[in-house]
Amino acid sequence: MEKYFRKLALFLIFVVMGSFCGECRNPVLHRVGGGKNTWTPSINFTDWSTHEQFYVGDWLYFGFDKHVYNVLEVNKTGFENCIERNFITNITRGGRDVFNLTEARQYYFLCGRGHCFKGMKVAVDVHDYQAPTPPAAPFVVTNGNPPADICSMLIQLVLLAPALVCSFLFNYV
Repeated sequence: MEKYFRKLALFLIFVVMGSFCGECRNPVLHRVGGGKNTWTPSINFTDWSTHEQFYVGDWLYFGFDKHVYNVLEVNKTGFENCIERNFITNITRGGRDVFNLTEARQYYFLCGRGHCFKGMKVAVDVHDYQAPTPPAAPFVVTNGNPPADICSMLIQLVLLAPALVCSFLFNYV
């Protein structure tokens, strides 16, 4: 039982350390067309999508009247020619539908029932998230304090050193 708690403590130390070095981004819910119920022919979806940044893990929200419109994921040919048969996925459920962007690629959506020819289609270019890299700066000590990234490295070393020493000396792992 004691070995179990020691292993758990070691695991928690590594988890805490990982939280200091991980770069992440929360998923974003993109309202297609920009509003709550904007999956309609009156919206310029090409213009809307070019002003958005889509990343893996983000969600698309389609708000519409399900008795009039639908949402179909199609391939590029279907998108370009407004072909709704042989669609990939029917997103339509209740008129307030979401779609998870699970991989970095181009997604194509259109509305069937003839509305695609009225402009109800959107292409979404999804990218992997790359954390912004800060510009390289010289090592500067201000007010006697080292930069934050040095502090983060020191915290990691302080947490890692005792864990490794305990692991080797007492065979905790």
